[in-house]
Amino acid sequence: MYGRNIIIFFVGLLLFASLVAAQDVPRDITSEEVKGASGENLRSLIESKTSELQKIQEERERLQTELREVSKIKGVLTKDIRAIENNIKQLDLSVKSNKLTLEKLELEIESLNKDMKSVEESVVVKKSTIGKLIFELDQMDQETFLMVFLKSGSLAEGFSELQSIVSFNSDLVLNVRELRDFQSDILLKSASVQRKKMEREAEKGNLLNRQYIVQDQKKEKEKLLLTTKNQEQVYAGQIAELDRQQGEISKVIDQIEATLRESFDPTLLPIKRAGVLAFPVQNPRVTQKYGSTPDAQKLYKSKIHNGIDFGVPLGTPVYASYDGKVVAVDNNDKGISRFQKYQYGKHIVIEHQNSLATLYAHLSRQVVTKGQEVKKGELIGYSGNTGYSTGPHLHFTVLWAPSVQYKKIAPAAGLVPIGITINPEEYL
Repeated sequence: MYGRNIIIFFVGLLLFASLVAAQDVPRDITSEEVKGASGENLRSLIESKTSELQKIQEERERLQTELREVSKIKGVLTKDIRAIENNIKQLDLSVKSNKLTLEKLELEIESLNKDMKSVEESVVVKKSTIGKLIFELDQMDQETFLMVFLKSGSLAEGFSELQSIVSFNSDLVLNVRELRDFQSDILLKSASVQRKKMEREAEKGNLLNRQYIVQDQKKEKEKLLLTTKNQEQVYAGQIAELDRQQGEISKVIDQIEATLRESFDPTLLPIKRAGVLAFPVQNPRVTQKYGSTPDAQKLYKSKIHNGIDFGVPLGTPVYASYDGKVVAVDNNDKGISRFQKYQYGKHIVIEHQNSLATLYAHLSRQVVTKGQEVKKGELIGYSGNTGYSTGPHLHFTVLWAPSVQYKKIAPAAGLVPIGITINPEEYL
């Protein structure tokens, strides 16, 4: 008798806790057409969107391969125009992918909401069942075991009655466990809905910013054709002059860095270990390492590449590698034509509390402001081909923060960040 009362008491507590948990589950509002679809239709639509996204990804990879072939084209002007056209095609596909992803996320959110509603209905049924079991047990609890036997016509009937009581207890425990599982399922689905909502907001931002980048690329192509009048020789001369000017800029930077290194104590750096900094792009593919690389031997007077290049398509999201404060959001370009692009182009510098600073260069778009505090993994911009660059990528440099200076170096616009650089691989 006492044992069953204890069970009933704890079951009551569980029912109360489950009711409170159910009240905390957020609801989502979606478009009517998505809302009206059945669970099976939603799953079918999600699979369809996934298939479409896969085809777009395959097309983007094909264009990326085609872009690498563009480098073999003779004629600087023809090559650059083809590259811009390829970038526009890739960006158009990225925009289409963003739109499909948004549609898919809406479907997934609605599907999860429908699942939660179904589970909530099961919870109501389960609570009703538990309530009935509690009532039956309470009724049985009014009689002692002796009274059960005395009421029974035979010993067999008495044992059967007692067996029913034991069975009621087992059913009650089982139903309480199932109720608890239902509530856990609701909370998990609720968390999934919240994650999907966050993904949806990020995707909306990517869509908007990529649409801006597409317009910038189209303007660049128009300006390129207008200023060169489609004359290869004129354009080749302008690029040759750019190379000469960039060589002078690099010479100034090398001299300043050399002076800084004379008094630099490497022991002041934080302990070198992997994982201190996060990769600034997803699925990173290194196209040029830090140091005396073969490309650096040909391209830079210092013969040193002061960062890591990540080969990513134009418009790829770029994230902060560590918590810190944005100390520079600048642009070294003097125009949108390639022969007007210098040094880092559109870039961002973030200073961190561990005496390191990170530079993100050749961006197509910046989405943070100077003085802003950012967290590790937060979106700060999109990869591009601004500055002294021959193709879309992200240039990532790690510097000793106390050494960083910002210099006006003609003919580059804005201020050029200069400081003691460190191999990023020692901290990534």
